[in-house]
Amino acid sequence: MEWVAFLLVAFCAIGSAVGLVIRSNPLHAALFLVANLFCVAVLYLMLGAEFLALAQVIVYAGAIMVLFIFAIMLLIPGRAEAGPDPLGRARRLALPVAGGLGLIVVLVVARAGGPAASAPAGGVGAIGRLLFTDYLFPFEVTSVLLLAALVGALALAKRRAT
Repeated sequence: MEWVAFLLVAFCAIGSAVGLVIRSNPLHAALFLVANLFCVAVLYLMLGAEFLALAQVIVYAGAIMVLFIFAIMLLIPGRAEAGPDPLGRARRLALPVAGGLGLIVVLVVARAGGPAASAPAGGVGAIGRLLFTDYLFPFEVTSVLLLAALVGALALAKRRAT
């Protein structure tokens, strides 16, 4: 069962990577990249790396891709889609395929005993415990540096705007 799920997710990742490369519309390519990043997150989940899977979805498929799509929309204004929908057939198949993939992931996690059955050394709880005990000072220094970078970027943007 795990091999079937792995092969299905792997083919989905390869297909979305190929779609990313061959699409001429940058917005469609960015959406293929989102699909690829989700496939990578599912592969991390299948390997038992829940923290990496969650970080993959939140950071890359979420925040970074919002920035990419925002930049694409700003850099290519007025480029509207016209004509018949070339992905009409694919859109009708998307929901059943996504449901099947989700069911396979649920079955694989349930067969492995579920994420709460055992707490591996690299699990989310262990990483959180280390992050807020042994590595609290570097974590806080990093947050202050990121805040300083944000304030600096806002100051530079305000200076250019006036």
